[in-house]
Parts: sequence; C-alpha cells; structure tokens
Amino acid sequence: MSKRAGHTYSTSEPILLQSIGGTSKASRFYDEDAARISQKIDEELKRDWTRIKDAQRKQVKVMLLGQAESGKSTLQKQFQLYYAHQTLEHSRPLWRPVVYFNIIKAVRMILDELEYELANIGSDDSTEGQAVAHALAPLGDISHEITQLRSKLVALISLEDSLASELSGGVSVTGGRTGVFVRAGWQALVTPLSPNRSRAVPATGVPPPAVAHVTNLASRTLNAFQDEVDELWKHPAVRILLNNRRVRLDESAPFFFDNMKRISQPDYLPTTADLLNVRLQTLGVAEHSFDVELCGSRYNWLMYDVGGARHAWVPYFDDATAIIFLAPISAFDQYLEEDARTNRVDDSLQLFTAICSNKLLKNSHLVLLLNKTDLLKKKLEAGIKVRKYITSYGDRPNTFADVSEYFRAHFIQVHRRNDIGRRALYAHFTSMLDIRATQAIIVNVGEAIIRSHIARTGLA
Repeated sequence: MSKRAGHTYSTSEPILLQSIGGTSKASRFYDEDAARISQKIDEELKRDWTRIKDAQRKQVKVMLLGQAESGKSTLQKQFQLYYAHQTLEHSRPLWRPVVYFNIIKAVRMILDELEYELANIGSDDSTEGQAVAHALAPLGDISHEITQLRSKLVALISLEDSLASELSGGVSVTGGRTGVFVRAGWQALVTPLSPNRSRAVPATGVPPPAVAHVTNLASRTLNAFQDEVDELWKHPAVRILLNNRRVRLDESAPFFFDNMKRISQPDYLPTTADLLNVRLQTLGVAEHSFDVELCGSRYNWLMYDVGGARHAWVPYFDDATAIIFLAPISAFDQYLEEDARTNRVDDSLQLFTAICSNKLLKNSHLVLLLNKTDLLKKKLEAGIKVRKYITSYGDRPNTFADVSEYFRAHFIQVHRRNDIGRRALYAHFTSMLDIRATQAIIVNVGEAIIRSHIARTGLA
C-alpha cells in the first residue's frame, strides 16, 4: 500500500468499534447494569411524554377578545364563579381597595365636571351646552355649594393617586392617562408573601403593610364622609349633567353610589355583585386556569383575558381552542378614548373583521357575545336615538328588538364575508351582570367549545 507524504499509517490489526448504542453481551464494553438503567430511563421518558400529551389533549385554551370595557374581565369572573367559585371566594378581600378606588375616582370626576360647567356656563354655544345651561338656571348660583362639597371631600379625593399607585405596582401608561392599569398577577401586590418571599400565600384578607395602610385609610375616610358623597350623587346639578351626558362615569358608578351605606362600613367585604361591577383595566395578557367538568370528563381551561395591544398576541395563540369575542352594543353613542372620531361599535366591527380574516386563528371555535344589552335597553328607553350616532341606521324604529337585531346582522355579515375558516358562528345577546342568564349561556358555550375540542383532538 503506497503512502502519501505527510501521513502515517498503523501497521497493527484493525479494531472493530462496538456501536455506542449496541447491547451485544459479547462486547467487552457491555455493562449489564448500565443497559438496564438506560432502558428504565427510556421507558420513564416515554411514560412522561405520554402523560404530557394526554394532559395537553385535555387542555382547552380560550381567548377573550374585544375592545377595552367590552366585558372580558367580567366574563372571566362569571366563568370562575360557575366553575371555580372557591377561588373567587378567596380573592374577595383583594378587591376591597379596587372598589374604593372606583368610588373615589367617580367622586373626583363629578366634581371636576361640575366646576368646569359652572365656570363656563353660557359660553358653550352648542345645542348641548345651551341645554345644560337652561337646565341649570333654575338652581341659581350653586358654585359656593359645590366648592364647600369639594372642601369636605378633598381628603377622600386625595387618596385616588395613592390607591392607584399601590394597585398598579408602578405600572404606568403613556398619553397622560390616569387610573389603575394592572398586569397579570396584580393580586400578588395586595397579597402577603410567604416567609421565603418566593410566592404569594392564599388570600387571607391581610394585605402587605403599604396596601393595608392606604386601604384602611380609604375605608375610614369613606365612612366619615359617606353623607357628603351621597349628597353629591343626589345633587340636582349632577342629575342634569348625567342626563345631558356631560360627565361620562364608568358604567358601574351608579351601582356603587347606590350601595354607599353598605360599602362604607368598616367590616365591608365585596359581594359577588361588587366583583362583577368593579372596573379595573388590564394590560397585556392575563391567564386564568381552572378545571371544568363537562361531557363526563374533566378539562383544564386556560382562559386568556387579552388587554392592551390588539394584534401582537396573535402568533402566541394559533393553537387556541376557541375565541370568545365580546362586542358592547350599548356603546353606539360612544367613541374611542384614543380616537374621538371612531365610534365604538364600528371599532368592534373592525376588530371582529380582523379576527375572522386572520389565518393563524382560522381553526379556533368562534363565539360572539353581543354584550351589555341591559345598558342598551336603558339608553333606548331614555330616548337616545341610534341614528344620531350611526347614520346608516336611518329611520328604523328605536326599539331594543330592532336595534339589537340591526347590530347582530352587521356582525353576522362581517363573519360571512371575511371568515376564511368557514366556521360556524355562535352568537348570543348578553348582560354580564345578569348572573343567572350569563351562566346559562356559559354552559351552552362551554359544551360547544368542548365538542369542538373533542373533534379536533380525537378524544372519546
């Protein structure tokens, strides 16, 4: 055999290397104990993989989508109330400072708008402005009266920022917007930590010192000035501003003002109705997990309340079992906070169009909840005309039956024209504050979602 320069060759007998994965007992490298351990590890890994796959097949991912204030968080609480009520019971004390914040914010907004209207009365030449001035005229000069009320309530109003800071945990948003903006896991900020500081202990109603201090201060102050808050809420000037839509409070504000006597008590603990009415704006994606017994089997539901950015979340949920889209049809007379030219119902239609036409979401079961029908009925009964805000409504009757069907037809048309998955659309009229009616819908929606999940995964 010729040799190439620069290379050396062994003259010894060639060695046949035993395959690394070989198990031949004839090999001098064979170790029976090691082989047995290796085989045991392989079998355990296969069992773990099988368990993981089985668990994933019993896992149901549900996305709650819709614009801000559409009712997503309230629907999540309704699911929790029906399927995991014990977890909602444990969290009741955590919502106490949030209820206080909702009330204090509303008090401040009413006083600010009252002072603005009284300072500029007669200078607003618009039809609405003249109507307010005409309605306030019989009350005479009430500026001093309102100033005195603010002086009495200044101690209460001053707690708004402190509560917001403790609840938000340092989270802030751009654009000068104020309030409580929380991310997933905000409850940990108002829950004491275990001794090792690694995780929150179960809710006991005893929050960390900073949160406890501002919460108790708010409780004492609210109790001390409950009569003044009640006087402000029932003041005829406030009624005029509300009737003429000059002050836009959170939709739950009347509920909390009407329950001031109960809420201002020192031993106050939020009721289920309080939890469903409370307003708290979430940022990002909040995950809620609970077990659901349906169709004779137990499923792990992962419910995602998507807030903040609208489209950034799509790539992370292409395997979602279902999408529940909430459209607040009572918002026909409202416009986006970030764009005063965009009607909120029109914005919901645009968002629903984007979801129906998104390829990454085409395999998800689709449920549409036309929400806040209770508020829609109240607005229509108060004489608010839909055609004033949505010109395409034309001369149709301004009744709940006609208005609700008009909106339902528009959403169904969007689905028919844009849904690339050719999915069935399950549509329901809802009021998230109606526990009995909403939970009947939750059962129907849950069973439909599970049937869809079984069809996709092949579970028997």
